[in-house]
Amino acid sequence: MSLLLPALAIIVGFALLIWSADKFVLGASNTARSFSISPLIVGVVIVGLGTSAPEMLVSAMAAAEGKTGLSIGNAIGSNITNVGLMLGLTAIFYPLQIHSKLLKREMPVLLAIILFSYFVLWDQRLDFIDGLILSCMMFAMLAFTVYEAKSHGEDTLPQEILDEMPEEVGKGEALKWLVVGIVILIVSSRVLVWGAVEVAEYFGVSDLIIGLTIVAIGTSLPELAATVAAARKKEFDLAVGNIIGSNIFNILGVMALPGLIHPDKFDIEVLTRDYPVMISLTLALILFSIAWRKGKTGLLGRFEGALLLAAYIGYMFWLFQDMQASAGV
Repeated sequence: MSLLLPALAIIVGFALLIWSADKFVLGASNTARSFSISPLIVGVVIVGLGTSAPEMLVSAMAAAEGKTGLSIGNAIGSNITNVGLMLGLTAIFYPLQIHSKLLKREMPVLLAIILFSYFVLWDQRLDFIDGLILSCMMFAMLAFTVYEAKSHGEDTLPQEILDEMPEEVGKGEALKWLVVGIVILIVSSRVLVWGAVEVAEYFGVSDLIIGLTIVAIGTSLPELAATVAAARKKEFDLAVGNIIGSNIFNILGVMALPGLIHPDKFDIEVLTRDYPVMISLTLALILFSIAWRKGKTGLLGRFEGALLLAAYIGYMFWLFQDMQASAGV
C-alpha cells in the first residue's frame, strides 16, 4: 500500500482530534456550569481531562484493535514529549517562575505515581486488575486535586485555572458542542490509529515505537498550545501545571485503558528504555523547580529548558537507532 493515504489519515486525524478536544471542553465545561457545578471543579476536572482526551481516545481505539504497544507507547511517549519537548521549548522562549506550593507538591506525587505504575507493569503484562487499580487511582487523584485547590485560597494556581476557563455559552450550544466534540474525537482517533498502524507496518517497526513518537507528539499538541498560551500571559504556574496534570492523567487514565479493554503483554523495552527516560525527565523537572536558595522561587529557565530539550532529542535518536535495528537496516 502507498504511504500517502496513511500519512494523510494521521495528519487529518491529528487536526480533527485537536479541534474536537477543544470543542468537547467548551461543551462539557458549560454543560457542567448549567448544573451549578463549582467553576474550580470544572476547571480542574473537565478542562484537565479535555487536554488528555486525545491520548485517552487514541489509546482506547488502539487497545480495541489489539494494539497494546501503541496504547502504552502513547501514554509514556506523551509524558516524555510533554516534559522534554513541550516544556523544554516553552522554557527556552518563556523562562518559567514556579511559585505554587500546590504545584511543587504535585510533582513528587507524579513521580510516585510513575514509580508505582512501573511496579504494576514489572511482570511485562498490563491486565484488567492493573487497569482497574490505575483508573481508581485516577478518580482518587482528581478528588484530591479539587480538595487541595479549594483549601489553598492564597495559592496562585487555582485562580489561574479559573482565569483560563472556556467562554460561557448557552445550554443548547453547550450540549451541541459536547456531542459534536465526542463524536469527532471518536472518529478522528479511529482514523489516526489506522494511519499509525499502516505506517508502522510499512516501515516494519513496532506499534510501540509509533506510539512513542508520531502518535505521542500529535496527541500532546493540545498541551503545547495550553502551556505556551499560559506562559505568554505570565501564568507560569498554570503552564507547568498543565504538563503535570496531563502526565498524571496519562499514567492513571490513558495507561489504564489497554488493561481494561485488551489485557496483553508488551515489549520489554517499555521497562528497560522508556520508563527510565520518563522517570529521569520527571526527576529533572522536580530538581529544576526547587528554589535552592531561601526566599527564591523555583525557575525553569532557558538553560534548564535546553537541557530538557536535549534529553528529548537524545531519546528520539535512541528510538531511531532501535527502529533501524528492528527493521534490519
